[in-house]
Amino acid sequence: MDLLQKLTILADAAKYDAACTSSGVDRAARPGGIGAVMAAGCCHSFAADGRCITLLKVLQSNACCYDCSYCVNRRSNDTPRATFTPRELADLTMQFYRRNYIEGLFLSSGVVQSPDHTCELMLETLRILRVEYRFYGYIHAKAIPGASPELLQALALFADRMSVNIELPSRQSLALLAPDKSRQDILAPMGFLRDGIARGKQELVRYRHAPRFAPAGQSTQMIVGATPESDLQILRLSAALYEKYALKRVFFSAYLPVAEGKHLPAPDTKPPLLREHRLYQADWLMRFYQFDASELLDEAHPNFNPYLDPKCDWALRHTEQFPVEVNKADYEVLLRVPGIGVTSARRIVKARRAGTLDFDGLKKLGVVLKRAKYFTLCRGRAFPGIVMTHDAILRALLSDAALESMEQADQLSLFDPTMEDVKACLTGQM
Repeated sequence: MDLLQKLTILADAAKYDAACTSSGVDRAARPGGIGAVMAAGCCHSFAADGRCITLLKVLQSNACCYDCSYCVNRRSNDTPRATFTPRELADLTMQFYRRNYIEGLFLSSGVVQSPDHTCELMLETLRILRVEYRFYGYIHAKAIPGASPELLQALALFADRMSVNIELPSRQSLALLAPDKSRQDILAPMGFLRDGIARGKQELVRYRHAPRFAPAGQSTQMIVGATPESDLQILRLSAALYEKYALKRVFFSAYLPVAEGKHLPAPDTKPPLLREHRLYQADWLMRFYQFDASELLDEAHPNFNPYLDPKCDWALRHTEQFPVEVNKADYEVLLRVPGIGVTSARRIVKARRAGTLDFDGLKKLGVVLKRAKYFTLCRGRAFPGIVMTHDAILRALLSDAALESMEQADQLSLFDPTMEDVKACLTGQM
């Protein structure tokens, strides 16, 4: 099997992993080396589904010895198998980088023979890049659950970000769909990486040139829709992971019916993309808007309204807290108003020191009035023509959501992915 065939198989097999990020660390180029990293990242490459990314996103191997029901790479699935040698993958990464296709590497793998053997293959790939080629670009590596701490330690010293996929939201679902994995095998590497990252930060304070241990932190991913857990259960788990393991991000991946099984949704089930989107919005509210999972949802309302964003959904269930007078409300209260974000809340607090604000002023400050007008007062007055009752607001918001959905459905894709550029790169015709 030639290199292009391997790349086609292993890049396609990697597309189900949502945690594709390139930020959180600064590292300048060094004399004699190649590449550098900026904390903000630099997106100028595209994945096959049209997402703008910076990384070569690929598996070391898809010859997995595990039989996870939801995974296209499970051992019982009849799919083409391929494995990169460490040298092949390191050379491929450098070719793509030199042609300005990528800013770095996102490396994961199926479990080849054993977790330790898989980690050794990935570790040798990163060693070649960092030591032999002196590559200083961004690298995101997946920690293989069940691998030895010594191998994880070595991987984290070469990688910028590490991640361990928790995969399914409950212990019961993991046992049902991924019998070869255990929750402990997943959480143990998370704890090891958390402690190593904290220890690394302390050492850098004391020793300027101390080795950097996963300086961009760690993340994880959960599959949404393959099992019956509610949005509330997923959010509670996310909040616990942030608190206990100091994660940078929890990623959500809508389940794609790539396999048939008695415990899985039917093959013709559509991926719950809107549900995934709502969970990302709720995750944003928890990380930047001071919401708790127990505030956004409760036992009486375990799932989000798919037709409303989580902030509007929450506001309509707490109408007693509205409307808010924008000229007097605290910053924390403003953050809870639909249509007011972190930046616009800060601008409001700053602008009202010079005088009172009206609705035109709010719009100039970046407030999304088509939502905020239902929940705010300016100078003690509501937005002209607004009826501030629960049912009236709900109808208006649902009407706006329906219009937005129709507009999005009319948008055309401008990206038609092919393998021609990749072929040209590998054959030296570029």
